[in-house]
Order: sequence, then C-alpha cells, then structure tokens
Amino acid sequence: MQAATERMDLTFRSFRPYGVELPKPIEALDRIARNFYWSWHPEGVELFRDIAPTIWDKYEQHPLKVLEEVGEFRLWQKAADDEYVAKLNDFAARFDAYMAEPARSFENGPTPEHPATYFCAEYGVHNSLPNYSGGLGILAGDHLKSASDMNVPLVAVGLLYRYGYFRQDIGHDGWQEEHYSNIFDYGLAISPVIAPTGERVRVMVRIRGREVFAQAWLAKVGRVSLYLLDTNVEENNEIDRMITGHLYGGDSETRIVQEKVLGIGGVRLLRKLGISPSVFHLNEGHAAFSTLELVHEYLIAHPEKSFAEAQAAIREQCVFTTHTPVAAGNDVFLPEQLRGCFSPDYISSLKLNEDEFFALGRIDPADDSEAFGMTPFAIRMTRSANGVAEKHGEVSRGLWKDMFPPGTDVPISHVTNGVHPPTWIAPAFQRLYETEIGQDWPLLTHDPQAWARAIAAIDDAKIWQKHVTLKNLLIAFIRRRTLKKEIGGQDTINERTNTAGLFDPNALTIGFARRVAQYKRWNLILSDLDRLLRLVDNEDRPVQFVFAGKAHPQDRTAKAILQELMSINHESQWQSRAVFIEDYDQEVARYLVQGVDVWLNVPRRPMEASGTSGMKAAMNGVLNFSILDGWWIEGYNGRNGFAIGDLSDFESDAEIDAIEAESLYSTLENEVVPAFYHRDGNGLPTEWIARMKDSIATLTPQFSSDRMVSDYIEKIYKH
Repeated sequence: MQAATERMDLTFRSFRPYGVELPKPIEALDRIARNFYWSWHPEGVELFRDIAPTIWDKYEQHPLKVLEEVGEFRLWQKAADDEYVAKLNDFAARFDAYMAEPARSFENGPTPEHPATYFCAEYGVHNSLPNYSGGLGILAGDHLKSASDMNVPLVAVGLLYRYGYFRQDIGHDGWQEEHYSNIFDYGLAISPVIAPTGERVRVMVRIRGREVFAQAWLAKVGRVSLYLLDTNVEENNEIDRMITGHLYGGDSETRIVQEKVLGIGGVRLLRKLGISPSVFHLNEGHAAFSTLELVHEYLIAHPEKSFAEAQAAIREQCVFTTHTPVAAGNDVFLPEQLRGCFSPDYISSLKLNEDEFFALGRIDPADDSEAFGMTPFAIRMTRSANGVAEKHGEVSRGLWKDMFPPGTDVPISHVTNGVHPPTWIAPAFQRLYETEIGQDWPLLTHDPQAWARAIAAIDDAKIWQKHVTLKNLLIAFIRRRTLKKEIGGQDTINERTNTAGLFDPNALTIGFARRVAQYKRWNLILSDLDRLLRLVDNEDRPVQFVFAGKAHPQDRTAKAILQELMSINHESQWQSRAVFIEDYDQEVARYLVQGVDVWLNVPRRPMEASGTSGMKAAMNGVLNFSILDGWWIEGYNGRNGFAIGDLSDFESDAEIDAIEAESLYSTLENEVVPAFYHRDGNGLPTEWIARMKDSIATLTPQFSSDRMVSDYIEKIYKH
C-alpha cells in the first residue's frame, strides 16, 4: 500500500482548492492558472481553452474552473498528447523565466526595496475576475500588466467586491434590468494572504464607531502583486460585511466607508506586509483617504509636529491622477455624512478641528457651505496631480484653478492614457506580427519609427485577410449572443428567434460600445432617423451597427435612451442590421474592438477625459470615427481614421449637438462609406487598408500602456 502511495505521489499533484488531481505531465497548468500572465498571451489562453472549450465559455474563460470541471479522462487525454505537453512546457518555461527576472531599479524612483504603490477602487485584469465596472478598472489592469512586462517594481491595492458590478439584462420591452451574482461562486484565481503565524492577514479600520476588519487577498498579475481587501469577515456585523459588497453600490455613506477601507486600510495593509513604497499613486480620488493615514503615522512618529508639517512631508510621497473632466463627476460628501464616518477622536489625532478637516476638501477652504470633494482633497494632499490626456489636463486646470492664487500656474499636468497591446490586439494579428516582424514585436512598439516601417512592409492582402477573419468571428459571436429561445411581444435588437442570417460580413460594420450616459450622446446617431435608415437600407452599400453598454441602475434617463435604441422597428432593415450585445464586459469588448470596421465615439466636448476603447480598436486596424475630444485630439492625423466636427466652440449644447450630428451623417455618407466600398481590381479596399495600416502604425506606440507607464515613471514617480 505504501508503494502504491509513493507511485501516486510521483504521478499526481494535488490541485487545490478544488481537489482535482492533475497528471504530472500537465501539472504546470496549476501554477500558470494562478497568475494572470496567461491572459495576455494567446498561447496561454489556448492551453486552457483547448482542454474544454464549452466549459471555458461557460465560466467566462476561467482556467481554474476548466481544471475543476473537466474530469479525469480529458485531463489524461491532454497529458498523453505530446504536442500539447510540448506547448505547455514551452509556455511554462517562458513564464518561469519571466517571473525569475529581477525587478529593475529606477534612479530617484521605484526600486525593489521601495516599489511604487498603485491604489484604485477597481481593477479590470480579466473578465474571470469581475472586479471592475468600466474604463477606470480596465485602465488600472493595463497599468499593472505593462508594469509587469517592463519589470517595474510596483504593488497594487484595491477592494474585492463580493457581488462585483451589476450584470445587465434587457427585457422584452427594451428596458434595462440588473442582477448581481456572488463572484466567489466562480472560483477566483486569487489566494488568501497568510502571515508567518499561519493566520489570515487582516487590517482594522474604525468605522461608525466600530472596529471593522478587512482580510487581504492576492491576485498575481505577472510580476505585480495586486492586494484586495474584503470586509466579509465573520467578526464583522452584516452591515460592515457588506461594505465591500457591491462596486459603486449603495449611498454616499457606503462610498465613504469603502474609500476609508481602500485608503486607510490599504496603507495599514502595506505596513503589515512590510512594504515601504517610494511613491503612493492614487488613481482617482477614491483612494485619497490614504493620505490621512500617512499623516496619522507621521504624527505618531513625530508628536511635536503640526498637521501642516505632516501634510508637507506626506505630500512628497503621494501623486494623484484625476479621470473626470466635470466637477459633478467627482465624489462629494456633505459634512454630516463625514461626521458619521470619521470620529472626533480620529480628526483630533490629525491635530485638526472639524472645520479644518472639512476645509481640506473644499475648493475655497473658507466657504462653510461647500461640500467635501475628494478631488480637491487629493490635489491638496499630493505633490503631483495629472489628467489623462493633454486636453483633459487643460480642462482640469480650468476646473480647479480657484484652489490657487489668481494668475498662478495651476499645477496639474497630464499623462495620456494607454492600453496594453498584448491584451487587446487580436491573436490573429499577433500571429501575423510574429511571422512578419518577429517574436519580440511588442518591444518594437517602443520605437515608433521602426514600428511604422515594419507595419508598412506587411502586404495589404495579409492585413485585410486577418481583418475579414476577425469580422466573421465577431458576426458568429453576435449570432450566438443575440439568440433567444423565447421572445416577448415586442422585437428588440438584443434578441431574436433566428440569427442564422443576421449581419452581412461584407457590409460596413460600425461599433458603438460605452457607458450609457447623457454626455456620451447615444441618441446623436438617432437624431435623424430617416437619414440613418437610408444608410442601413442601402442595398449596394449598407451600414450595420453593433451596440453595447450599461446604464447606471439609478439613471432612468440613460435607461430610456437605451430603450429607444432597442425598440426601433420601422419598415426597414434595422432589425437585421443592428444588434445590441447585453452585459458589456471585457469579453464582449475584445470581440468588438477586434472585429468591427469602424469605432464610433460621440461624447460632448470636453467631457471625454481620455477614452481608451478607441485605442484598442485602432491597434486592430479598426478606424476611429470620433469627436475631437480626449485622446483622439492627440491621435488623429487625417489619415488614420475620421473626425466628427472640429474644435470650434459653441454657444449651447443644442447647437453643438445639431452641428456635430450633421457632421456625423455627412462624413459617414461622403467619406466613410465610399472609402470602405471602393475596391481595386483584386477586390481589395486599398484606400481603407492604407488607413488601417496608418492607424496601427501611428496609434499603437503612441497609446500603448507601456508608453503610459514610462511617462508615469519619468514625469510623476521620480522625485
């Protein structure tokens, strides 16, 4: 019996926490599945998808669930497949070498001993870790991935929300409905943080007069450690256990206590882990309460110092990024709300009285009627503040100029956002680049001139063939996602009883996917419905649309906009040439930004701080068709996409909406549609392909998150 046990130990490895035993030839899947490195490498994705594609899709591309659900027979099939085992071993060797490389040191910046720390309320690392709502979280995930690839010493801190962000359903009447699910039901690729004593690492934050505990979880994003705090701890009462229940849920008090756990709890967690940061990067105002904990620490160590002296000291350690171009988009709390969450004892421990404390968050500290704003507070408590595009930096300086003496330069700079190319560029294009450019093609994006030459040298037909393949993949995805077995009395563009003939791969396909909010102007495309339907119904040069996006659960105006879009049912081809994909997330985004022909964006200027979805589309040769706002002001060169309107100022929203709606329609009719449908003697749209290649060549290096992280290191982190 003992001998049998020994042989078993040589053959199997326990796959915790699920108890599935992996055959030894494929046991490397265990450690690969526990680090999100696999998610931005096509060959890593294929290792898990190819085991059980149906399970892979069912559980939102979750490798641990594949290994849990697949069963012993299939595991042994793959273990006996020499080709599969060779691919696994090759990937495992690359992963191990990647992880073994020592972290870099930056003079006057992050070092392995003193890394940068990145605080954010949400992280969109992968859809199998549903801890994000939209652009801010996806940006944070891309920041971590680039930091990992560039071997930047960086540690991230956030919250883990038991029910995440809402999942979207569209009813038969076109009205958005919401539901939530427990993210722990999906078997997350995270692990509890364990102290040397064997106990869970926890921190305590005093909230509402009670000691609230938060336990720490670890997600590995390549070389970067992402620590997430969770108040669902047995010692807490049910109200406190639900502090980290929902992302952006609840009322203002919920938001305050969540931000206390993130900021104050986050700093306390770093101290427990023995991490001594070189810089605290507060990504949006949600994390700004971390500065209070740093002041608190400083005054304990230097009891003879004043708050002003402590503030000056901790400002040198902290930097702040704002993502919102309007004051209403920033967290603002009333004094009575703060009083319920910050005790007089805590405020006095900062050597402040209540009025002085509230003044820290006001534009005008002397205005008692002004609420406490997290953005003014963050600006006041950090050495550096930046917007996320050149235009956004300018807008932010105007927005917060009253915090500073008249005539002085407002100290808000900018670092334009970027996205992570290996995450967002389709595997089909990555394989093409490996063949045409080389295995190290991502590194070439760091040299814009060399990258442009390499893209120019690729044959037009190869670029177009990859795009056509991805477009057909998108259409297959659309047909599957919009098929419903039961349908109500009213047809909507998110559900059909038969999707076999839905969408034409030869038709110009426009994608419009983003949060449903008034300033995003979803209804601009519907402002002249007759004109829109003429484009859709054109038999020779039809246009088809794919939409996706969520309205905030409490925003009935946005829901009504969505319902209007869903319910168009005129005597036209609209129902067969327009679709809405429910529950927009990273998976849906990947298909859309990789498969449409055109990416449409029509925010009301200057309310788009940056925008990143268009960057992802551009890297796949999808042409942006956008208002000149946010990143597109910097990116558009006249050849790599299309512009709607110009940079003129207008007297009213109604005027700008009318002028830009006309520009949208006329540009679509006179430039976009003709360029797409014009073909040469070989059937290729040569003018269109030239624009595609220009988009890939110019926008990939400029809007890569590698460039963004480099800018943060050189312009923001170094001191």
